Amino acid sequence: MSPMNTTSSISPKSYEPTPARRVAFLGLGVMGYPMAGHLARAGHQVTVYNRTATKSIAWCAEFTGASGSKHAANHALTPRLAAQQAELVFCCVGNDDDLRSVTLGADGAFAGMALGATFVDHTTASASVARELYTAAKNLGLHFVDAPVSGGQAGAQNGLLTVMCGGDQTAFDAAQPVALAFSRAFTLLGASGAGQLAKMVNQICIAGLVQGLSEAIAFGQCAGLDMNQVLDVIGKGAAQSWQLDNRGKTMVANKFDFGFAVDWMRKDLGLVLDEAKRNGARLPVTALVDQFYADVQHMGGQRWDTSSLIKRLK
Repeated sequence: MSPMNTTSSISPKSYEPTPARRVAFLGLGVMGYPMAGHLARAGHQVTVYNRTATKSIAWCAEFTGASGSKHAANHALTPRLAAQQAELVFCCVGNDDDLRSVTLGADGAFAGMALGATFVDHTTASASVARELYTAAKNLGLHFVDAPVSGGQAGAQNGLLTVMCGGDQTAFDAAQPVALAFSRAFTLLGASGAGQLAKMVNQICIAGLVQGLSEAIAFGQCAGLDMNQVLDVIGKGAAQSWQLDNRGKTMVANKFDFGFAVDWMRKDLGLVLDEAKRNGARLPVTALVDQFYADVQHMGGQRWDTSSLIKRLK
């Protein structure tokens, strides 16, 4: 699923003028690859790191000299080497353990960063690891911002992600103008961990919306309605949502080969439910939908997108 060709990994975008910065990007998956590409297209000097070096090489081949920039796109063999001389280090990896592996230790980014540099983490991870790494960075004279994203692969490719941030105002102010290369909203929501908690709120909303949409479409189909027509009508009223607009008709068509994978959603909902145990929040619908996604996994739908909840109802 990772973009590897040289023509379609990101879409054209107009970038706000901002001084060119030396930045690093760690993790070139389906999100990180286009996010780093937008940084290069916006004129920043980018060094990338990916666990699989061939992807870093392909990224450099695509983005060297992007948008007429004189900067070469570089790749490094370790996070530490990528972070050296970078004013900002962006990261988007898989989970808490992946995040620790690219930040801590002799080859981690923190070991290579200059005093006062800022690490911006776009991984969807736990609030506890965000606070842990914020403290570790602060003890080294560094800054850390937890900044998970919403908008999916399409948002990354189009440079229109919504970014939810936790951390200090100074670090946020340093990162925001650069991060707007791949986002349309980059907002500080509180102290360290607040970004991850806000992303959990986002995933709770999506879980309930997709289950409701699945039941509605399945009901309408059982009733013999033309569901594409029905979706057009109700999409102009109070039932309108991003999920209805972007996933409703693909659910009717039984297409689930794009978007955010079920495996990833279960990882995110696991973070949500763990946090709810700590803070006492009651999440009966979220817990139920998490089990429904487990059913989809057992059906072989680990890599189907999240709208595949409807498959349980057919």
